[in-house]
Amino acid sequence: MAIDRARTTLAQVFLQRCFYLFVVVLALVMAMLLLEPTPRGRVMLNGGNLLVVVAAVAAIGRTQLSFVIALLLATPALLFQLLAMDDGDSRFLLHSWTFGAALYAATIGYLLRYVFQHDVMTADKLYGAAAAYLMLGTLWGYLYAIANHLQPGSFAFGGAIVSPPIGDLLYFSFTVLTSTGFGDAVPVLRYARGLCVLEQLVGALFLAILIARLAGVYPPRREDAGT
Repeated sequence: MAIDRARTTLAQVFLQRCFYLFVVVLALVMAMLLLEPTPRGRVMLNGGNLLVVVAAVAAIGRTQLSFVIALLLATPALLFQLLAMDDGDSRFLLHSWTFGAALYAATIGYLLRYVFQHDVMTADKLYGAAAAYLMLGTLWGYLYAIANHLQPGSFAFGGAIVSPPIGDLLYFSFTVLTSTGFGDAVPVLRYARGLCVLEQLVGALFLAILIARLAGVYPPRREDAGT
């Protein structure tokens, strides 16, 4: 009986991989926004990143190729992040952001491929779409951090040109993605503005295409003429 229950539980976890990815990504986003950039905060964020990496590998590792790609991107991302936390060298942090952005981009691609399959729309696919949307905002947060590292002064917060932490850039990313306005954050340099425009376009197209997909899966009911 215990073995059967364990098998049933593992099967449910396997079938709901996108749900767990959505929960973990949402928790990481909130942690990045709320935690202060202290040593303890960095340790907690590293733990959250590890959970996201595991959930991402599990979610997109449906084939051998996707599993290998996820591992090849996730391993250096975590390694450079640990080196940056231990050594304090900003170059390690830049490499971690780069591999992290590549991992998020690959995960989003495989998630959308899974969501838009011509098949029955399941709850797991809906959570996959939600996870992809959250990962879009996080991906652009990494891209903004990379742009600001390569070109310091790319952003101004509160009217002052500063070097914002990743949490502030993530906040800025989601305001751009949802088109709610920049607020007190403004892109200053040309490349930062280009990234903002691209994120706004991707966010709008993502929602439009997803709604079209759902409309195709759930067509309106047609009543007979005689009823």
